[in-house]
Amino acid sequence: MGRALHDLPAARALFDEAGQILGYDLADLCFHGPVEKLNSTVISQPAIFVASLAALESLKATSPDVVAECRAAAGLSLGEYSALVFAGALSFRDGLRVVKRRGEAMQAAADATPSAMLSVLGLEQARIEELCAAARGNETLEVANLLCPGNIVISGNKTACERAEQLAEKIGARTIRLAVAGAFHTPLMKPADEALASVLSEVTIQMPQVPVWSNVDAQPHAEPAEIKQLLIRQVLQPVLWEQTMRNLLAADCDRFYEIGPGRVLAGLLKRVQRKVQCTNVNA
Repeated sequence: MGRALHDLPAARALFDEAGQILGYDLADLCFHGPVEKLNSTVISQPAIFVASLAALESLKATSPDVVAECRAAAGLSLGEYSALVFAGALSFRDGLRVVKRRGEAMQAAADATPSAMLSVLGLEQARIEELCAAARGNETLEVANLLCPGNIVISGNKTACERAEQLAEKIGARTIRLAVAGAFHTPLMKPADEALASVLSEVTIQMPQVPVWSNVDAQPHAEPAEIKQLLIRQVLQPVLWEQTMRNLLAADCDRFYEIGPGRVLAGLLKRVQRKVQCTNVNA
């Protein structure tokens, strides 16, 4: 991840600065692994954040007009921090400090309670909420990510997720267990939100130069104090990604760029609006 960008001086500078902030060689981990270590929440969140912003430097170098003409920014979960840095609301250094603490706190919450996340394919939200209610029992099981039509992620205690898998199979729905540490975007992430609030209190958020759309309510926000509160709430609340994309389309955004590792967001966007143009700038 990010290896192809390391020859770009601006991208290399980000990896070098990240190593100084984090206290370990992030570039070496991204380029050489091991995968098991890179996939841990504590490492993966800083890694994806830095690699995404390194990919942004590639776009700035090859297509400066695209960056200058950008009208809005959004990011799914962790990606919201990259969007805020792009928009000038958060410095790279402060953003990485917050992301590092966020990853540590979310990993700690995941370690405290055996939990999981499942993509449920082919069901409407109302049916999935019924599925959660039937499988929850006395545990936590909630809708965590509303990604696109027919793809909704649920999150909760591991045993509740196992019951949901069995019930989904009985009604003909397909589930995919996600390779994540725990039940992100549910109350099981407490007290990660409190740790995040603490580190956010130590950094400055500026008015963004372009609107940044929040995962929490699928709306743009510019007030720094409000942005901080939404980032804290995001840890425990569902990610409204499909609605964010629909709202951006309704605001006449007709050209999208996916910045960072992978092509997942482009695929989700195509499920919302098949004909929309989306360019990948990979890390």
